[in-house]
Amino acid sequence: MYQRILVPLDGSELAEQVLPHVEAIVKGGGVQEVIFFRVVEPYRTAFAGVDYVMADTEMQQMLNRREENARDYLNRLTGRLQSLGVSLTAKVTVGRADESIVDLATHEGVDLIVMATHGRSGVSRWVMGSVADRIVRWSCVPVLLIRPPACVPKI
Repeated sequence: MYQRILVPLDGSELAEQVLPHVEAIVKGGGVQEVIFFRVVEPYRTAFAGVDYVMADTEMQQMLNRREENARDYLNRLTGRLQSLGVSLTAKVTVGRADESIVDLATHEGVDLIVMATHGRSGVSRWVMGSVADRIVRWSCVPVLLIRPPACVPKI
């Protein structure tokens, strides 16, 4: 049913909670490729109340290091999961996480997005927003959200 699965990861242990679910889907059969995706969000150019502002070259160097670290992380992850027996692809991009994930899913012909949700609520959700919520609303393909292990049911 699902041939190409997109797995967005932010490098956190929480995000990696999706991996056993991805493995189960792959073992269920039919999956040809799993795309592990990391979005590096650019630095904001204006910081309220901060006296020090980095030079453009310094910001670019930091962004380049973050991209390199993201690639290294995904390469280590794909190395650990070679036993799945399917094509594993690692992709990194710079941009907004929500937009980048939906764009990649659209352009790569992904059948399923599997990702963790941080489970924020209340003020932190209002301040931080929910990437997962936006992807569910914007994506044209099914999205499987994995809740954090310490999730407490609420109505």
